[in-house]
Amino acid sequence: MVKHRKLLVATSNPGKLREIRHVFADLDVVLVTLAEFGELPEVLEDGLTFEDNAKKKARHYAGATGMWTLADDSGLEVDALDQRPGVNSARFTGPVQDAAANNAKLIALLRKVPPEQRSARFRCVIAVADPQRVLATASGTVEGVIIDQPRGRNGFGYDPHFLLPELGLTTAELDPEHKNRISHRGQALRDIRPKLETLLRTG
Repeated sequence: MVKHRKLLVATSNPGKLREIRHVFADLDVVLVTLAEFGELPEVLEDGLTFEDNAKKKARHYAGATGMWTLADDSGLEVDALDQRPGVNSARFTGPVQDAAANNAKLIALLRKVPPEQRSARFRCVIAVADPQRVLATASGTVEGVIIDQPRGRNGFGYDPHFLLPELGLTTAELDPEHKNRISHRGQALRDIRPKLETLLRTG
């Protein structure tokens, strides 16, 4: 199958790129990454919600490149921390993304919180935009609890500390195919896929 439409994926996170490529593997679209454009002006992710940031990123990079652009914003919401780190998940400890430091801060803040009060969720919102407007959005969530000791090597970010009670596994212990089936980003990608297929047919 010859793929025609190009779609810019507005992330430099290799973990996210792997998940997106997996879900879109047989879609009639060529995925292009930010790395193929060299230096592009960065977008200030100052939205109050994941949806705000996803839409802003998609519009920003579509305007900068003239391409249809898919962007996501996702993160961890911990109930005992009033939904933090939320939209600040990637930069929980400062402007530079540091997963180890973020996880250390998370566990330190939860030190006195008992296990039964450590409910949390991963949330993801995806937006697709052209240079003029947002074309489609989708979202997904997965519920879990935070554990002190990291487990697993297959994930990234907070995955080693995010336990899925019904499975007895962290999201970092899941194989990629299983994770894509149940993860917040996997859900959002599957939700956006038929909308993207319709846009590809009509646009």
